[in-house]
Amino acid sequence: MTTVQQVYEAMQHIAPLELAEHWDNPGLLVDCGGPVHRVLVALDITPEVVAEAASRQCEVIVSHHPVIFDPLKKIGPQDVAFQLVQAGISAVCMHTNLDAAEGGVNEVLAGIFGMKEMEVFAEGCGRVGAVEEISVPELARKAQQELAARCNAPENGPAVQVKFADTGRPVKRLAVISGAGGSLFADAIAMGADCLLTGEANHHHAIDAKRMGLSLIAAGHYATEFPVAAAVAVKLRAAMPELDVLVSTENRDPYTYL
Repeated sequence: MTTVQQVYEAMQHIAPLELAEHWDNPGLLVDCGGPVHRVLVALDITPEVVAEAASRQCEVIVSHHPVIFDPLKKIGPQDVAFQLVQAGISAVCMHTNLDAAEGGVNEVLAGIFGMKEMEVFAEGCGRVGAVEEISVPELARKAQQELAARCNAPENGPAVQVKFADTGRPVKRLAVISGAGGSLFADAIAMGADCLLTGEANHHHAIDAKRMGLSLIAAGHYATEFPVAAAVAVKLRAAMPELDVLVSTENRDPYTYL
């Protein structure tokens, strides 16, 4: 019989907890116990994902974003942790440790763009390396196409919305950092990158990066991170072949794009 604890231990080999940032909250965050036969892998644990796990008879959800992050002062039916316990579904959440891990979020993202001679930056979280020379607009279009192909399609609108700030220089050395990585543009510059591709970047990040000679592409938090779900599923199947490991089809970008 496979246990929840064994699934958690397998995930610790995939994304060691010592790689997590000090402020993070990864781990076995909801433990309902019981035997495990089927696992659902997702980016986020939303009510829709809990319902999907229940309908697909999954006893565990493995997610990237922690289902509990800030301290809980009360809990009720509107809270996802409550819904998990009510459904008897455990939650293993691997966050910044999965960002930094070998074969984790950012290595999957780097691989999509054919990155070679990969190095770590941003305290191990991001990746930077050589790519085949490409213009920033072309790279932005490629990001939109490649990420959309790896994400769950929305009910309305495009799957991925991309914006970019272009210095006009071609990209030969690319830095990637998934999620909300726009503030780390100086780290990318220090690594000799021509462009930083991330999920989210604000107005001032774009102005400052471009002024300092770095192009910036923001391709969406969900879109830059959801592709890791398939990679985690592959690793977990290899580690625990007795389990049926599924990738969520209901975990979608919370935004609708025009």
